Amino acid sequence: MPYHASRRTLLAAAALAAVTAGGAASVARGSRPTPDQPRPAPDDPRPGDRAPDPERAARLLGRMSLEEKVGQLFVSRAYGHSATDPDPADAEKNLAQFGVRTAAELVSRYHLGGVIYFAWAQNTRTPHQIAELSNGLQRAAAATGAGVPLLLSTDQEHGIIARIGKPATLLPGAMALGAGRSTAAARRAGRIAGTELASMGIRQDYAPVADVNVNPANPVIGVRSFGSDPRAVAGLVAAQVRGYQGAGVAATAKHFPGHGDTETDSHVGLPVMRHTRAQWEELDEPPFRAAVAAGVDAVMTAHIVFPALDPSEDPATLSHPIVTGILRERLGFRGVVVTDALDMAGVRQKYGDDRVPVLALKAGCDQLLNAPDLALAQRAVLAAVAAGELSEARIEESVLRILELKDRRGLFADPHTSAERVDAATGTAAHLAAADAIAAGTTTLLANPDKLLPLDPGAAPRLLVTGTDPASPSGTTGPPTSVLARELTALGCRADAVAPARAVAAAPGHAAVLVCTYNVPEGESPQRTLVAELLATGVPVVVVAIRNPYDPARLPRCAAELATYSWTDVELRAAARVITGAARPAGRLPVPVPGRYPLGHGLAYD
Repeated sequence: MPYHASRRTLLAAAALAAVTAGGAASVARGSRPTPDQPRPAPDDPRPGDRAPDPERAARLLGRMSLEEKVGQLFVSRAYGHSATDPDPADAEKNLAQFGVRTAAELVSRYHLGGVIYFAWAQNTRTPHQIAELSNGLQRAAAATGAGVPLLLSTDQEHGIIARIGKPATLLPGAMALGAGRSTAAARRAGRIAGTELASMGIRQDYAPVADVNVNPANPVIGVRSFGSDPRAVAGLVAAQVRGYQGAGVAATAKHFPGHGDTETDSHVGLPVMRHTRAQWEELDEPPFRAAVAAGVDAVMTAHIVFPALDPSEDPATLSHPIVTGILRERLGFRGVVVTDALDMAGVRQKYGDDRVPVLALKAGCDQLLNAPDLALAQRAVLAAVAAGELSEARIEESVLRILELKDRRGLFADPHTSAERVDAATGTAAHLAAADAIAAGTTTLLANPDKLLPLDPGAAPRLLVTGTDPASPSGTTGPPTSVLARELTALGCRADAVAPARAVAAAPGHAAVLVCTYNVPEGESPQRTLVAELLATGVPVVVVAIRNPYDPARLPRCAAELATYSWTDVELRAAARVITGAARPAGRLPVPVPGRYPLGHGLAYD
């Protein structure tokens, strides 16, 4: 099916879901929650969720220099596994990019308000190492003039975006939770994730994704979204906000005003959203409004152009009508607005790196994330204040929001962690069991025309597992075909994983061949050819779509088709249980698959 037809199909389906669910457009209007919107539970205990002390923030602000105030606005990367003793290669990267050798020196020189952790920056090797890094960075912050603790953060969405892997608990991602349709499970997943992050000293997570994915060709959101039904997404977003913040970690709803129907990845280009204002109100607004109603601490902006909301063609991150006019004034958001990373191409195409941070602040943003040239960005903000383009009062407005967030998350009371906290919270047996229980409700059986599934493990069937083996999101699980074969064998089958080049020759004599597919493109492709050649052997073929659920529509019909929405071990274990009948398939498609399956489709065993 042509791409544009697919996009229109999803857009129409999402709009219909919004209307039939009770009128998301009416929910989206007005600045106060309506009775059918998710609300914070009155009995929700929130460790570390303290009422901010305005006097404390005012006192801190009063003794800060302008340079220290500006520093609080910036959240930067830093290279190395240690705050004071990085590997030589990481020290050289810090020196080349920041003029210092260690992360501790970076915090001191630039008066940073926060640090973001990345696996590629060698920040997230193990939970104990992360905790030691966090403590070292907090000691560095305490030794600076202002002595303000850092807000340490990362992107731990789970599913296909996970910076921290085993032995931390890896949970199903957003679209898998969307398939499970349980707000209780989404909240539980957020609570577990937040508890583990807090134990490592990380008090802000750039999750949940609040984008409504109505574009099957979206190159950057996809399964990071809970689905295409705005009301279902809104409920799951609110649940995750409560889960994270119930564990004492600031949740961050992203990417405002909505990145779910783009054709370009904002990491490499500048996407344009073509929704009308009415479509935005029906499709994109409800999850963000639900996040605000749930008390979300932070909202992240998108580097997208949205002409219906701002005709200037500025990216939303730099748009006063979007950040201040819509997020602040229309939705009534009073928390911290954080930019998406400022080193992404989407925000750098129209303006230089010296102008972007100034324009983001003028738009209404508070935190400036991962500037490509930190020294240049800070000098630009200071120069804008000196020239009168930005007032010091405007800087203080954002700093106060950041200080209040740090106070709410308990950082002034105790910014440090310990090995004992890590051991008590991270990768515990209870958390791992909960992850498996949550995943059990997410695997979606899309097709089973001849009742091939469930397989009978009592007959010890010989199975061949092949297909695509993408690297684990965290680098700590997989490869998927080997994991699936191992789990099937543990359940009583005799399963072997083989490379695609050997699969066709090896297929005869097996009860079934399971093919793991990954982002199958439209038209001819090596994955389509593999499935067709395996079907020609006469051996039943089971497609396991380990990322996008759209794959089956781009392949010949097979004996069975399943969607797992990600390929870490927890999703593959759940799929193996469904394949063998150890668990019943419970997931329902949170997005339609154009030309094949409608929204909500999912089969059960008789």
